[in-house]
Amino acid sequence: MRHALLLVVLVAVTLVPVRAQGPAGSGGLAQRIAHTDPAAYRPSPAVHGGAGTMSFTALLNRGAVTPEFNFLHRGVIPAGAGIGHHFHNVVEEMFVILDGEAQFTIDGRTATVKGPAGVICRTGHSHAIYNAGPAPVQWMNLNVSLIAGVYDNFDLGDTRAGAALDAIPNFMVMRLDPALLRPAGARGRGAATPPADPKAPLSRRVLGPAVFSTTWSYIDHIVVPPGAAMPELAHDSVGEAYYVLAGAGTITVRSTASETAPIRAGDAIPIRIGESTQFVNTGSGPLELFVMGVAKDPAAKTQLLTGANQR
Repeated sequence: MRHALLLVVLVAVTLVPVRAQGPAGSGGLAQRIAHTDPAAYRPSPAVHGGAGTMSFTALLNRGAVTPEFNFLHRGVIPAGAGIGHHFHNVVEEMFVILDGEAQFTIDGRTATVKGPAGVICRTGHSHAIYNAGPAPVQWMNLNVSLIAGVYDNFDLGDTRAGAALDAIPNFMVMRLDPALLRPAGARGRGAATPPADPKAPLSRRVLGPAVFSTTWSYIDHIVVPPGAAMPELAHDSVGEAYYVLAGAGTITVRSTASETAPIRAGDAIPIRIGESTQFVNTGSGPLELFVMGVAKDPAAKTQLLTGANQR
């Protein structure tokens, strides 16, 4: 039995691209920033036994944020296509739709979710997504493992096309709603009153550490108004992956040295433990950021859960 289990894990490891992200400073900051390019998406038929053919690529690969971080994928799901029903027992994963709507499944229960939104599949659970149409859906996928370097899945051979729908989702849904953002004191803990300063960045902690079963710790949603800047943030115990939802600006990353690089909608930026970051909006519209936080280890995650360390 022990040998059989080892074989399953070894096979599972081969299912994720093995190209690891380089060290935090390798190649310079501009080279670390990945740009969404639909021309680079690769067609993938019957993903996990799903319907039709979707297209996607990896923006961030294994180890880009912490050793347990597996990937950030970006792609499109055409009408009538999706990702089949499958289990994850070592990793947890979140499908995010940036527009339109799709049918999400968790543990065999299916409901329609309107974007921009995402649904988390925790370790030991199953999920799927299906685009019932009529338009393509812009899609993103994030994955963190309990064990560094390991990815797993167990496909169920179910496309979920034509699945019975619940009127209300029977699972946790993350909604990226700008109307819920507040001026930041500590990110995600803003005051309930409207900002007095029109240049005050707005934010919300969309999902907190209790939602996740790995060292994945939170999802934040941030909007930086034109001409404004975020306070510099030190990443002492939590690394972050940023995805630029809208707008343009710059990011400055400091560790042993300081570098600044331009960013725009569709960019993904990995930030590792020991670095600090600052965002500035240099565009004419809001700079909108999706933020994924991953703790450096279970002890740091526990501190987040107990409130001893909000970062």
